[in-house]
Amino acid sequence: METLQTSLLPESKRAKHTRIMFAGARTIATRTTTSSSSSSSKRIATRTIITSTAKRSSFLRKSFSFLFLCSAFPSSVKSSSISEFSIMGDSEYPGTADERLETCKNRAKSLTSNELSQDWEAIVRPKLLWAAGLRDLTNVAPGKGNTGHCFNDFNHVDATTMLMQTADNEHDGSVRGIAVGNQLGEGIRAASLPDAGPGGTWCTCSLGANQEPPHDVAHVQFQSKIAWKLVWVPGELGDFSRFVLVDDAGTSLTTGVPTGNVPNIMEREHNFQMLRGGRYAECAKEYESNSDDFGVGPGFSAR
Repeated sequence: METLQTSLLPESKRAKHTRIMFAGARTIATRTTTSSSSSSSKRIATRTIITSTAKRSSFLRKSFSFLFLCSAFPSSVKSSSISEFSIMGDSEYPGTADERLETCKNRAKSLTSNELSQDWEAIVRPKLLWAAGLRDLTNVAPGKGNTGHCFNDFNHVDATTMLMQTADNEHDGSVRGIAVGNQLGEGIRAASLPDAGPGGTWCTCSLGANQEPPHDVAHVQFQSKIAWKLVWVPGELGDFSRFVLVDDAGTSLTTGVPTGNVPNIMEREHNFQMLRGGRYAECAKEYESNSDDFGVGPGFSAR
């Protein structure tokens, strides 16, 4: 609010000020009436009117987009409103679908190393989609629920379980490398398995997850924790053949060494390098390599 300009009055004079504030244009009127006790009953009236227009900024549309498939897909769905946020509480990540998160986290923990060390396309990735609460959809267009890219590259590795009130959130440019917009609501609704609990799931981009706190699509655009994240680690041979599923805190849930048509070595290594420096790469310590190529071995720190 701007500072009001008023007349300077002698100490012998008494001033009476009345302020009138209007919500829209913020019009402030100040009337100063001064009376003199001298023989001449002069009255001096000063009226100062200052009008200003209130500026408002909106930062509630926290959204994120994909790199590659993380481009903004056309959607007719609007972003969530302020009123929807107001009913979600004031927790650190109010967009989290807590019941769904626990379900998907427990599903991941239930997968054994043996189950996750079989053929990638036929067995392992379908189980990962189930654990994330996602349908295996490849016969629909990107943005319409297609999950063919989920857990199949370096970046789309987060099982993000969000409230449906935040599913339409758009990315405002806060996450580096993610396109502005990134409208995912329609795809989330189409691909989410209802038996995983209230809310929806998407395999969101993990760029920015090496920061603390994580500054990725899940935590920024959807204001949501993740049920789990897939991390390819150097492993005993330094060949990134092993992945580990970790929860939002970075705690290991399960692991596997899949066979068959897994994501190529560049995608797997890029995944780990993207996460180095943050909580989610710490799981690599459990499967240290003696190789010096990736900075692992004695004294290795994922940070």
